[in-house]
Amino acid sequence: MSVFRRLRPKPTALRRLRAASFTVAVALLSAGCRFAVLDPKGPIAAREKELILISTGLMLIVVIPVIVLTIVFAYWYRASNTRSKSLPDWARSDAIEAVVWGVPLLIVIVLGSLAWTTTHALDPYRPLAADNETLVIDVVALDWKWLFVYPEQNVAAVNEVALPVGTPVRFEITSDSVMNSFFIPGLAGQIYAMAGMRTELGVIADEAGTFDGLSANFSGAGFSGMKFKALAMSRADFDAWIGKVQQAGRPLDAAAYADLARPSSNNPVAYYAPGSPALLQSLVDKYRNAPPPAHPGD
Repeated sequence: MSVFRRLRPKPTALRRLRAASFTVAVALLSAGCRFAVLDPKGPIAAREKELILISTGLMLIVVIPVIVLTIVFAYWYRASNTRSKSLPDWARSDAIEAVVWGVPLLIVIVLGSLAWTTTHALDPYRPLAADNETLVIDVVALDWKWLFVYPEQNVAAVNEVALPVGTPVRFEITSDSVMNSFFIPGLAGQIYAMAGMRTELGVIADEAGTFDGLSANFSGAGFSGMKFKALAMSRADFDAWIGKVQQAGRPLDAAAYADLARPSSNNPVAYYAPGSPALLQSLVDKYRNAPPPAHPGD
């Protein structure tokens, strides 16, 4: 026992060690998390942030009192407290029952009505109201990269998408592989990319900047490298970016697409012009018209 006593840290040293460990943990978490969801740069993401904060606050109405009362009860009804009363015949309290059932019921009602209204208000298929004409960008999820096609501008880019500030953008999304989830945390919520289906997501950027985009759905070995950059810029800069892509001199023809569709991760940015405007619809039709797989017993 004396050996263990000598190895046991002193109370002061133990407290310092705990404080240092806590400080290091907080520093690491702060360095690794940018919390883009809580720093929105568009009206859709701002409304989603508001919804997150309201929902969290409503749930904390239950969580915080439970934590506090647990500590209070444990302290007050400890064995050494002679002032606490013993009530062996106590059965129930109408006041406690009303609080225990009434408060959660009210919270569920409020959260339900909030979810109902915001689900319709934040419908990703809902057209965004703005003065400028909507920009359509086709998105194709591949293994493990993102292909962006601008049908009207007839250009395409890999792992980079540009959009003008203040202009509504409608992403039309599909997959030429397994299911993925298209997500730009600073601008809007996520929506799935599925083979044979076309999903949509509306976005407006309020200010210029570079935003991280990713796949929020695990899709295989190269999933961690399936990231892209969303560039929000002025209309003049956007036109200049389109002009730069048009000078790529590499068409997105069948051979180029077949090479691009091969599994690879951490792909560098690449530009294509012309950009195959009909690609998205052809991919949707490809899987819709494909015959069902043969049954093993056939």
